[in-house]
Amino acid sequence: MTRPTLRISAIAALMLGTATPALAQDICGGFGNNGQWIGGDEATSDISTSTTYREQMALVLGGNEYVSLFTLSAPTDVRVEAAGRGSGDPVIDLLNSTGDIILSDDDSGGNAASRAETSLDAGTYCMSLRSYDGGPMTAFVRIGRQEQEPLTEGISTPTSTQTGSCDTAVPFGTLGESVSASAAEVPFWSFELDGQTPITITAENETADPVITLYGPGETYIDENDDYDGLNSRLDVTDTLAAGTYCLGVTALSDDSAPITLSINPYDAEEALQALYARGEAAPPLDGSVPVTDLGVLTSRTRQDVQATEDVTWFSLDFEGAGLLVVEAIANGNSDPWLVLYDDLGRQVGLNDDYGDGLDSMIAVRLQEGTYIIGVRLFEGSQGFVRLVAEKYVRAD
Repeated sequence: MTRPTLRISAIAALMLGTATPALAQDICGGFGNNGQWIGGDEATSDISTSTTYREQMALVLGGNEYVSLFTLSAPTDVRVEAAGRGSGDPVIDLLNSTGDIILSDDDSGGNAASRAETSLDAGTYCMSLRSYDGGPMTAFVRIGRQEQEPLTEGISTPTSTQTGSCDTAVPFGTLGESVSASAAEVPFWSFELDGQTPITITAENETADPVITLYGPGETYIDENDDYDGLNSRLDVTDTLAAGTYCLGVTALSDDSAPITLSINPYDAEEALQALYARGEAAPPLDGSVPVTDLGVLTSRTRQDVQATEDVTWFSLDFEGAGLLVVEAIANGNSDPWLVLYDDLGRQVGLNDDYGDGLDSMIAVRLQEGTYIIGVRLFEGSQGFVRLVAEKYVRAD
């Protein structure tokens, strides 16, 4: 797919340009000073008296937030929502007049959309919208009363209804092995530790979408996890656990009749670190221990065709002087690429999946001189080549 140069140039101009300062205000403790009234102005953004919901289209640049402003002239039951275009994944925060966060939501709207319903007193409020992965996104925002038409479908109640307790747990068996059963068949497993041991627990079957919860002796809560690797779950308990009997609760958010493969192993620090590199959740060292392809000094543009897999393929480049870096992962064939960008100290400076209406990914970020590390991978189920493109823009004097 050929990318329009105009779109990238427009983003570069926005990010390299200087924003016009807003008039001094004190909305939501200053957080909403550059926000947009969802009705067009303050008077028509009163959700208590509006005859219908209010809606905006929001353009969220990479690493930024979009803020919608509204007022209530009386106590009102409201609904706030955001739905990304294409595969955008919005996250919302609702703030009161002093800037305190009242609520936050990620996926309660269904299909990665955000949605929350609450009762609010009269006053001024701000709804902040950002992209879950920190990348650019276009989204629809809707704020209205709860009896008015919603923007999103909402989510249904999970199919799994866990019953029983650790008293009914089924013995797991020998650590280092695996067992398989659905959450409906075995909602609780028990296992023994003979001595102080750090452990790793995994629960795998994305059709089930498992959630695991670890309890200590006396059903004392220790930790839980959902969606560590895709929809699969994993717990790394690196704090040494004392000898005793432990209990693991297993639920399924999608299909509680689907078999879940459960493994309990001694914790392996090196394996855990390599897994972070493979998923792109940490940057590899540039010491040769992890393969990293050096793209050299980026002067204007470079491109590389990548036989990408579900594990991240790593690249590095040298960025001389300050400027804007635009990196694209362009899908070829049946591929769904994902991008991440780190500096040479391992700090994440950009991440994106599914920019715009397609499956391609893009990161646009202002950088200082240095070495940067790019990771690209495919989501499960997709395959094919990815064309990786990196471009440098500098401000014209």
